[in-house]
Amino acid sequence: MSNQLSFVHPTPDSPWGTYLSQVDRVTPYLGHLARWVETLKRPKRALVVDVPIEMDDGSVRHFEGYRVQHNMSRGPGKGGIRYHPDVTLEEVMALSAWMSIKNAAVNLPYGGAKGGIRVDPKLLSVKELERMTRRYTSEIGIIIGPQQDIPAPDVNTNPQIMAWMMDTYSMNVGATATGVVTGKPIHLGGSLGRVKATGRGVFVTGREAARRINLELNGAKVAVQGFGNVGSAAAELFAQAGSKIVAAQDHTGTIYNGNGFDLSLLIPHVKATGGVAGFKGAEPMGNEEFWDVKCDILIPAALEGQMTAERARRTTAKLVLEGANGPTVPSADDILADRGVLVVPDVICNAGGVTVSYFEWVQDFSSFFWTEDEINLRLDKIMVDALRRIWGVADQHKITLRTATFAVACERILAAREERGLYP
Repeated sequence: MSNQLSFVHPTPDSPWGTYLSQVDRVTPYLGHLARWVETLKRPKRALVVDVPIEMDDGSVRHFEGYRVQHNMSRGPGKGGIRYHPDVTLEEVMALSAWMSIKNAAVNLPYGGAKGGIRVDPKLLSVKELERMTRRYTSEIGIIIGPQQDIPAPDVNTNPQIMAWMMDTYSMNVGATATGVVTGKPIHLGGSLGRVKATGRGVFVTGREAARRINLELNGAKVAVQGFGNVGSAAAELFAQAGSKIVAAQDHTGTIYNGNGFDLSLLIPHVKATGGVAGFKGAEPMGNEEFWDVKCDILIPAALEGQMTAERARRTTAKLVLEGANGPTVPSADDILADRGVLVVPDVICNAGGVTVSYFEWVQDFSSFFWTEDEINLRLDKIMVDALRRIWGVADQHKITLRTATFAVACERILAAREERGLYP
């Protein structure tokens, strides 16, 4: 049976092509559940919407928006919303599928979903951004809801955008529904610890992985691609553990300091200027040179498809921690494995964000909120327990952590599919 969808034509290294390859690699480990594997290769529902808004100058512009629900056998859809000029339906499909895997890997009671609008939000005024967000929320309102599908922040979206989404949905249903989104401002039902949760998860899984390969974090050199919420939060925690953050790259450029950055100066610089470029405590370098930097730990925390086969051959890292979704293409995965480089895959490494989103959702339903220390303790335990279970599967079958993570997650998803049966 073909696993191709008539409206998507992926290449091997495209996001959806990468995901399909990952599913094919795990199929031999699924036993009798393999008969359901085609379920994983087709999204349950893909919604494409027109988002017309009136601009500040009185003109009307149309933006294309998406919300894809990949699999909901284990619970309501869960996944972020990104605003980016390169957003496509295929990319959102892949991101929603990775959310299915991620949620199952850490055993959260969610399915996978993702959304986005093809737009450069930096070119919109605050009022235009609000009008676009509210219109998009109204358009996808037919499939989202606290028990149906719960969006969250992703690339170029933030707590303010989540507040507009929550308010719009609440106005349309006639009641305040704080649980319709996560990643909200604290005083609108947001959770403490949510902003830095993804970066914290990268650090926690990285710390466990470093122990496994006898890599001492104190003095370890770390290179970070993407210095937003995820990359900067992970960098801070590694620095607190004694590591040196020697290189950083984002959309503004690449910087290097062999002795490590002073993050108490770099993070305010990024917040003030919008990027790492121009930071006085480092030297600028070419963007492609980033992949040649001498480092022990590499954290790709930007967009998908960044670790290509060529870059995988060049990196000096012993440990790759995937803060971004889908940053390593399958051919690069094989090269890193052959070179003995340990990769902690995105679907477990960056699951801290959705885990604390789950905590936020639970707190919204109960109207009882936990302290940040409680949040972090619960997060650390879930991440460590999940990684240890996955590591056991990897050791048992002598497979990579990525294939082991998919094996654990796909088994949970397909077991739920089988037990629920087909209706009608």
